[in-house]
Amino acid sequence: MLAACGGGQAQDVHEPNGKFKVSVDTASFPASQSLSQHTHLVIAVRNSGTQAIPDVAVTICNVTCGYPAPQGEGSSAGAFASDIDQTQLANPSRPLWVVDRGPGPCHYSCRNGGQGAGVTAYANTWALGRLAPGKTARFDWAVTAVQAGSHTVAWQVAAGLNGKAKAVLADGSKPRGSFVVHVSSAPPQTYVNNAGKIVNAS
Repeated sequence: MLAACGGGQAQDVHEPNGKFKVSVDTASFPASQSLSQHTHLVIAVRNSGTQAIPDVAVTICNVTCGYPAPQGEGSSAGAFASDIDQTQLANPSRPLWVVDRGPGPCHYSCRNGGQGAGVTAYANTWALGRLAPGKTARFDWAVTAVQAGSHTVAWQVAAGLNGKAKAVLADGSKPRGSFVVHVSSAPPQTYVNNAGKIVNAS
């Protein structure tokens, strides 16, 4: 059993063991994008049960969030990334999108180029904390496409970070999904209007 850093307690000692009902009210990511285009992947998770969710979280995976996943897929690749086929590399993951801002409030670190407040110790997972019954947590990743081609981005919702608190839909299945996105090699055509704002010409 893993112990928390600096102590003898297990990391999941305070996480309740059980299933927590959720509904995914929004799951959106544009299916057609262009290199250098700024866009958002948004997943809104509502607590549809009667108990508070300990720590609502979303994991972003390459192709699938299923386990075990084929080599180079799942969470073995970085979030919004894929693995290149060079086994001698210490880290074969290369970004498909750059995360400009992760979910959660943007405090000092975020305003100075760091990650959003939803970042966790798990590289592919963001968490927004306790979620009361009937409330909704909105996960919003601001990203920029940096690799042309067809890519599959998968996602999965959890009720905690350590595997004991499980999120389930009304039918008992896991709240998960995926987006198939085609990124064009031509960057979006933009111009600056009279108000000094950058406008997409397409």
